[in-house]
Amino acid sequence: MRILSLLALVVLSFLEISPIPITPIVLIYIVLFRPVWFYQWVLKIYNKS
Repeated sequence: MRILSLLALVVLSFLEISPIPITPIVLIYIVLFRPVWFYQWVLKIYNKS
């Protein structure tokens, strides 16, 4: 899971070079619509304690 998260961040950082800001658009989508997959992803990350 950690490697997948790292790969997603690397891809987003490369996409940020383009003139369209990808990260804020993705974050706005997550904040507005609260997708189930994101909630499950957060639970999976923080339950590893």
